[in-house]
Amino acid sequence: MGSDYEFGFPSDGEGSIKKVSLNSFLIDITAVTNRNFADFVKETKYKTDAEKFDWSFVFYNFVAPENARSANQSPPGTPWWRKVDGASWKHPEGSGSNIKTRMHHPVVHISWNDATEFASHYGKRLPTEAEWEFAARGGQEQQLYPWGNELHPGGQHMCNIWQGEFPTINLKDDGFTGTAPAKRYPPNGYGLYNVVGNVWEWQQDWFSNSLNDIDAKHDPKGPGFGTSKTIKGGSYLCHESYCNRYRVAARSANTPDSSTGNLGFRCVSDIKS
Repeated sequence: MGSDYEFGFPSDGEGSIKKVSLNSFLIDITAVTNRNFADFVKETKYKTDAEKFDWSFVFYNFVAPENARSANQSPPGTPWWRKVDGASWKHPEGSGSNIKTRMHHPVVHISWNDATEFASHYGKRLPTEAEWEFAARGGQEQQLYPWGNELHPGGQHMCNIWQGEFPTINLKDDGFTGTAPAKRYPPNGYGLYNVVGNVWEWQQDWFSNSLNDIDAKHDPKGPGFGTSKTIKGGSYLCHESYCNRYRVAARSANTPDSSTGNLGFRCVSDIKS
């Protein structure tokens, strides 16, 4: 796991390359969809962190005109995110928006806390970073992407990321400006869809900007404590000019109660003996 890629982000702790072994596990072939999450909410009456806070971060181009006046706060250094009242998994762009035509898209505006509750309800859990990276590689070793080292092999789009000039011009050459369906684009060698691009995926691990903190050689679980949780895979907003984190080894982090319009998850299960 890890990478020494020259155009990567050493400050994110992508390297150095480490060899680890893992117990067998099962992993969902797609990110959890809006349909999946709606079923969970129907069964449990669960309220997400975004719903409790009554706001979440929405990409500025997606903010509805009726919400634009009040959506004037952004996190430091990322003016393309706007704090939108009423934004949640059910209302991805704020009040007045819905997911009726996106039931097969990955659910977004999900915090680590929310993802953990969903997984636990179904007897699952979030993947460790080591498990996710192994599964995302699809049987390949030290390739940049789940399918190899070329971003567009044969001119084909293999994932949902930003094309054009971020954050102002999205040419949507891959067909989407926001999320794509969870089964869009070819699966990797293990049959997993959209492990890079589309939405960031929460990991079980606390985040450290050094892979040296993942010190176990077998089934590493990451640091024992921290302030942020690891996320992997990049999203539809990633662009080579500032965030080429749609590579398998790339990583980032967010606090456990945070939610955005490009943050989702997939689950794993232990294999019972």
